[in-house]
Amino acid sequence: MIETAAAGSAPADAPVLVLVDHHDAGVRAPVLELLTVARGLGVVHAVWFGDGVEGALEQLGAYGVATVHQVTVGDGTAPLPPSAAEALAEVLVASGATTVLVSSTFENKEVAARLALVADAGLVVDASGVEREADGRVVTVQQAFASTWTVRAEVRAGRAVVALKANAAPAEPVEAPRTPHVLRHEVTLASDHGVRVVERTPRAASDRPELGEAQVVVVGGRGTEGDFSVVEELADALGGAVGATRVATDEGWIGHEAQIGQTGVTISPRLYIGAGVSGAVHHRGGMQASGTIVAVNNDPEAPIFEIADLGIVGDLFTVLPQATAEIRRLAAER
Repeated sequence: MIETAAAGSAPADAPVLVLVDHHDAGVRAPVLELLTVARGLGVVHAVWFGDGVEGALEQLGAYGVATVHQVTVGDGTAPLPPSAAEALAEVLVASGATTVLVSSTFENKEVAARLALVADAGLVVDASGVEREADGRVVTVQQAFASTWTVRAEVRAGRAVVALKANAAPAEPVEAPRTPHVLRHEVTLASDHGVRVVERTPRAASDRPELGEAQVVVVGGRGTEGDFSVVEELADALGGAVGATRVATDEGWIGHEAQIGQTGVTISPRLYIGAGVSGAVHHRGGMQASGTIVAVNNDPEAPIFEIADLGIVGDLFTVLPQATAEIRRLAAER
């Protein structure tokens, strides 16, 4: 257990740690949103696990990062959540930070929970906003009860760990980019937590954005009857991701990684299009925070229409191809 921070306002010069998710030395899009939000909380320090940070320094500096903590754990591969939390706790103490921001993925929420326990910090996950009050306390905004309520929560502990949802804020670079200072940390863990990696399987490459990060998501439900071709074509025309309801994944029509809902991925895209989606409460809990919701269903009584900004009563196999054709026509005229 690391030393407990005193409850109350954070020091004015305390840095804000941002965990940088990266792939092939490229910074993931939600991290740029985190860095933008972090600038409103204090001096921004980034935490980078593993090698390859040199190629990302220019981009990190463009988003206001003052210092990058490059952390090597064990054999240098990406650490598992227990090890990542322990390493983050060491950086937290070394940097004097009182606030940690991570993107709200399954893995990072586990890291955040373990870090909050070790650091005796307040924990908020799936936040859609975070700010610092005049007295220094961290305040977050969340959607609760299947996104029917908006909640403001104040972190009263001396430290705060916040997992922010993708698309919660626009990513905006600073007017005057800087060159971040790099501090290297080699962390030796007290234990291996009884877990070891025996095999790694690379994720299949795709031109589509990650489901949890996408600004446009086209979702297929029971109404597709297993044919996701028109859903995929519309998603590709919009440069979006493809999602699904639990029924569609349970039927084996699409992989479970595409499932959206309380037991799947939580999304908050700028645009959500549901095709043949009934709008059951467990699905709504994972998408109701979307900016604009479009529903296509041949049942005018489908619950999805209750929350839709635009509802189309019709056959998805007629509506979606028409929409795809029109979008491609407009794109060709630009």
